[in-house]
Amino acid sequence: MTRVYWVRHGPTHQTAFTGWRDVPADLSDTAALARLDAFLPGDAVVISSDLLRAVTTADAILGARDRLPHDPGLREFDFGAWDGLHFSEVADRDPDLSRRFWEDPGDVAPPGGESWNAVAARVGAAIDRARQATGGRPLIAVAHFGAILAHLSAAGAMTAHDALGHRIDTLSVTEVLPDGTGWRIGRINHKP
Repeated sequence: MTRVYWVRHGPTHQTAFTGWRDVPADLSDTAALARLDAFLPGDAVVISSDLLRAVTTADAILGARDRLPHDPGLREFDFGAWDGLHFSEVADRDPDLSRRFWEDPGDVAPPGGESWNAVAARVGAAIDRARQATGGRPLIAVAHFGAILAHLSAAGAMTAHDALGHRIDTLSVTEVLPDGTGWRIGRINHKP
């Protein structure tokens, strides 16, 4: 099995729901990017979501590593009608639904968007495809808060609610490691 190093893309400075909206990452902290690059295995294969903030972050840490094509399966949650709205606007607009979305994740979805379970299935399939393409080498997956937590939940056999309690900062590394029969979780939200 392939070791997966999840990297959350660079900061976007967004103050609203940001799912499939294609906003750029601020990659001006070149020292942080250099530390991240140095921390990650040099023989790893890199893949990213196809959203600009993940693609450019992956490009910034690629170095001499091999690169797989961008995969839309690694995208952030599709927040549907909530994308671009401030959290308070969503709470005012859809108070019960927005509360259930965070407090009882699973099949609850924003209007026109995706549920936790849908994202977990999509991300799991994307990681399985990528792992098969690495030839057993480590995989660096540059993606988003929701994608990382969805895989963390599946790998750690924790509930979605428990996974949402983890902090995943921009330019952080979260490791999911093979343990012989499945997965175990290594570092979470490590800032090199």
